[in-house]
Amino acid sequence: MTDTAARPRILVARAVFPEVVNKLAQHFDVEANLADDIWPRDEFIRRLQGKQGVFTTGGERIDADVLKACPDLKICANMAVGYNNFDVPAMTAAGVLATNAPGVLTETTADMGFALLMAAARRVTEGEHFLRAGQWDRWAYDMLIGQDVHGSTLGIIGMGRIGQAIARRGALGFGMNVIYHNRARLPEGDEAAVKARYVSKEELLKTADHVVLVVPYSKESHHTIGAAELALMKPTAVLVNIARGGIVDDAALAKALREDRIAAAGLDVFEGEPKVHPDLLACSNVVLTPHIGSATVPTRKAMANLAADNLIGYLTEGKPVTPLNPEVMAGR
Repeated sequence: MTDTAARPRILVARAVFPEVVNKLAQHFDVEANLADDIWPRDEFIRRLQGKQGVFTTGGERIDADVLKACPDLKICANMAVGYNNFDVPAMTAAGVLATNAPGVLTETTADMGFALLMAAARRVTEGEHFLRAGQWDRWAYDMLIGQDVHGSTLGIIGMGRIGQAIARRGALGFGMNVIYHNRARLPEGDEAAVKARYVSKEELLKTADHVVLVVPYSKESHHTIGAAELALMKPTAVLVNIARGGIVDDAALAKALREDRIAAAGLDVFEGEPKVHPDLLACSNVVLTPHIGSATVPTRKAMANLAADNLIGYLTEGKPVTPLNPEVMAGR
């Protein structure tokens, strides 16, 4: 345990599990946002003053202006695998370490992706609304008729850990023909392990019955799926986004759904979230969830503990667990 008089100071920007805050308090002077307030940017910067570390949850933007205003900052630890809230080049230039929480949420997020796929394909949300509204008064051969999942073609865009976990579920659990597109093709052995075949993005969009997006957000991946891509998809196809908001042009998707140019969609992430495009809210053929892909108790605790371990490891021993810009450590 670090000597109390010399302990680093850290900020926990959002409410997290109390046991994680207590774990951090064994090593640091902790200011924790127990009320889970959403601080305006100026307040966030004010509270970062004199802090060596910050525990973030994906919504707190760390950029050149924040870094300039907070010269004592040494590390920003994200409780998320995504880190588009971090300007990593600016952090590297300022000598501030960035860390994220990969690996621990892979299987849970893949479960959510498959849940959205099945709910959208089999019109589960529409069916529940139909039933609750008292509209179910007889059987009909075409009542809420949907798309098969088993034996269909699953297209995955983004074949990292989560993409491969989805591929396993599709190929091994549902007998699906799995195709994928990625920036780089997987090694042959990895493809064989998940029974997936590499194709071009255009072929995937034209061929797949279900398209699942699992790509990280960047300027290059912004609107990976827009009007042109949606026009390539089958009218019976289902689109699932568990990646990040901005990967899909939500306005274009709403238009395609409204015009029945694709059958359905399942979305856990949105442009400008927590706001959701009003045209999506007006569509009945889309399943919407509030960015809960990793929301199970064991997974969220694992994510929080990994962020805490990055702070503890770096500020006490110079050894973070999952650094994003390890070159910062060379000049430590």
